[in-house]
Amino acid sequence: MLEISNLTKKFGEKVAVNNVSFTVNPGEIFGFLGPNGAGKTTTIKMIVGLLKPDQGTILINGYNNQEEIYEAKLQFFYVPDNPDVFEKVTGYDYLQFICDVFKIPHDERKKKMDYYLDKFNLTNDINSYLAGYSHGMKQKIILTAAFLANPKIMVLDEPMVGLDPKAQHTVRELLREYCNQGNAVFFSTHILEVAEKMCDRLAIINKGEIIALGTLQEIRNLVGKDEDLVNLFLELTE
Repeated sequence: MLEISNLTKKFGEKVAVNNVSFTVNPGEIFGFLGPNGAGKTTTIKMIVGLLKPDQGTILINGYNNQEEIYEAKLQFFYVPDNPDVFEKVTGYDYLQFICDVFKIPHDERKKKMDYYLDKFNLTNDINSYLAGYSHGMKQKIILTAAFLANPKIMVLDEPMVGLDPKAQHTVRELLREYCNQGNAVFFSTHILEVAEKMCDRLAIINKGEIIALGTLQEIRNLVGKDEDLVNLFLELTE
């Protein structure tokens, strides 16, 4: 679904990402964790096409994102850590735009849109301009757009930031439903308790290199301690 092979990125003499490889499989939520400056954001930007790797390949549902750019971009939806949106359009127009980009048939749009707007409690605000949305509402409209697009993989960078507890619960439920349909989620977060509950497998990056990869139990076996993810993370990255 998402195949990262020997990915490397340098900024001058600094190696931000060093020979990173991992695979995200269909049907799984894959957590991508690391301290500040570890290489997470650089890796994500290379996956979504905002940075070009110095070395390595990125296959998104079989498409090389450096060679088959258009086809690769249609395979994923990117939710960044800051909900930047076109503020001079309404929520409704924004979602219609996303549906056009991802070629959602017109006869499917209203039913799907109504469903997700109700889930995120946005129905009464959908005809308001996005400039008037709070941070949390902007996050919810972008997540609504992601589920409407229904790509093969979602790339989520801190998707829970700004969401109230009910919305966080909704996101967890919807992501599991989405993965149960054979799709995949690449999920980066600093909230380790959320990652422990949600993710099927995890990768921990530190100083540009993957230092742990696998299920929570496999990472426990690597460390040699039966502890929660927070303590495992601290021990691996100290």
